[in-house]
Amino acid sequence: MSSLLSYLVLAALAAGTIAKPVAEPTITKAPTLDKRATSCTFSGSSGAASASASQKSCSTIILSNVAVPSGTTLDLSSLPDDTSVIFEGETTWGYEEWGGPLLQIGGKGITIEGASGAYLNPDGARWWDGEGSNGGKTKPKFFYAHDLSSSSIANLHIQNTPVQAVSINGCDGLTITDMTIDNSAGDTEGGHNTDGFDIGSSSSVTITGANVYNQDDCVAVNSGTDITFSGGVCSGGHGLSIGSVGGRSDNTVDTVTFKNSEVKSSANGIRIKATEGDTGTIKGVTYSGITLESIANYGILIEQNYDGGDLKGNPTSGIPITGLTIENISGSGAVDSGGYNIVIVCGSSGCSDWTWESVTVTGGKDYGSCENVPSAATCSA
Repeated sequence: MSSLLSYLVLAALAAGTIAKPVAEPTITKAPTLDKRATSCTFSGSSGAASASASQKSCSTIILSNVAVPSGTTLDLSSLPDDTSVIFEGETTWGYEEWGGPLLQIGGKGITIEGASGAYLNPDGARWWDGEGSNGGKTKPKFFYAHDLSSSSIANLHIQNTPVQAVSINGCDGLTITDMTIDNSAGDTEGGHNTDGFDIGSSSSVTITGANVYNQDDCVAVNSGTDITFSGGVCSGGHGLSIGSVGGRSDNTVDTVTFKNSEVKSSANGIRIKATEGDTGTIKGVTYSGITLESIANYGILIEQNYDGGDLKGNPTSGIPITGLTIENISGSGAVDSGGYNIVIVCGSSGCSDWTWESVTVTGGKDYGSCENVPSAATCSA
């Protein structure tokens, strides 16, 4: 009998006459709704404090003619993911001698942009005394673009920063497009250490179409990986720089590209600074398609003896410069007669695996004290 019953059950299963168990229904959680206000506009002397206090409540923050009080940071460093920040009109800051920053923005998926005609005006001439960060008045740094990831900044116009303009640190995936940093008035009014972009401990940073008029490095990459600066104009400053590298908590520069840009009316064109006696790494740096014009001191300067100033120490090899590419550099007659066209000072084993093609830098003097120049490169025009 049991054999017959088993046979019937198997037959029924084969015929599909015994229903299979029904799966429990899947319960879908209700979507989490963004409870932030769609758009918030802040203006006037209370705008900075209100925007900072409300930054977690608005998906779009509009800063319209905000007047930031003296000694105060316009602080948007704790923005929720995917917040938009829009500057309208003129943003101003009151005067006080302090370290700053005057503006700080951080977060993930943040979009920062300047509306048509908008500009950020810290009126840095009130602090300028010719000493920058080396003495005199205590001057606030301007913009900390710190801890931004998968974010973008577009169409910002920055006018007359007290000292350094944009500090990029702790960023991963940041795109900056069509930014103007105009400190040109500092040429005659005492601007100093007005760096355009200082980059440290960041990855995947792309700066396109920047216009920088200043009295220090246009760009200084002190540490970081996968950094690109292209389509830019640098005027009045110290050129396109790596470093100085060494003596910091992070001393690695890896895969940095400067391309299709112009450096004019500047102290230097291309500069790589490794400090004497320190350790670190500078590798995979490329300068390509750079046009030089009216360079006062050095058309190209690559040094492993930086010691608080250019070419002041003895070259050492603790920060090797490897995989360097210098190509398609246009600088015929670009260097002033009192300056040097090309200077290369390396430690005994510090520089290797270089590519050096179509480099024309003339107008100045040949440097007679180059050391340990890789075979691919040349220290003469």
